Amino acid sequence: MLRPTSPSGAAVGGAASALTHSGAALIFGMSMTVQKSRSKPRSASVEREGRLTRTGIPLKSCHLTFVFLLFLLAGCGQRDPVEEMQKTLAKAPDYTIILEDMNEEGSYFPKFYHRYRIVQGEREIKTSWVEVSKDVYQKYEPFLGMSLVSKTVADGVSKSPHPPGYQHVGNPTYGHWGGGGFWVFYGQYAMMQNLMGYGMGRRIYRNEYNDFRSARQSGRPYYGQNKDFGTNGSLTKKTRPNFYQRRQNTLRRKQSSFAQKAQSRFGRSRSGFGGRGRGFGK
Repeated sequence: MLRPTSPSGAAVGGAASALTHSGAALIFGMSMTVQKSRSKPRSASVEREGRLTRTGIPLKSCHLTFVFLLFLLAGCGQRDPVEEMQKTLAKAPDYTIILEDMNEEGSYFPKFYHRYRIVQGEREIKTSWVEVSKDVYQKYEPFLGMSLVSKTVADGVSKSPHPPGYQHVGNPTYGHWGGGGFWVFYGQYAMMQNLMGYGMGRRIYRNEYNDFRSARQSGRPYYGQNKDFGTNGSLTKKTRPNFYQRRQNTLRRKQSSFAQKAQSRFGRSRSGFGGRGRGFGK
């Protein structure tokens, strides 16, 4: 079953809120208020900043609609959470699903986890850890910190991974081209600039924007003009050091586990060879 957990495998509690539906729950470590209906779980509502939305039904009048998938029990361990969230957000006018973090635990029987960030306009929300299958983990492994799926009113849905916020570049609703030839987001969308590395001196110019548009139209992942984004990107390594530390620790554990197995097998082999040798000499 696909269930929200911490990297250590324990269910997330504390400030996390649970949405229940069809016997399953997806828990988010967010400051959200979840109201359960007294009659049916299907009537659960999500309240955020004074707005109410039916679970699974975006509220069209709200600029920001955070609607999350509640995973069903049957076979949910093999489902792709990104695809499921995309289905749930199908009626939302715009959104971005970002791979916020990844984690792998265990040597003999590894488990895999994702965290996602969903952005709509100037607002965002982050999920808690969600266990995913190995196939799903490997599918998105190159795209840490990137937008896995995005949707805009002008261009519709794009499943080509790209740096978050790039889909809004060129849209006068979100910003404008500055005198220096690079894109500037309006103040309420400063979060987009942070995701794009503006705080570290990075800028997006028209030629890079054109490269992004070309990649998007051809369905190719876009890692930035200098490949700054994604799991191997230089910007990602600066902004997500915890991931790389965990990955290094996981690699050490695997190497240690392999060495222990090899030593154990070599020891048994030597013991068996010696025993046969003594038997042969008798």
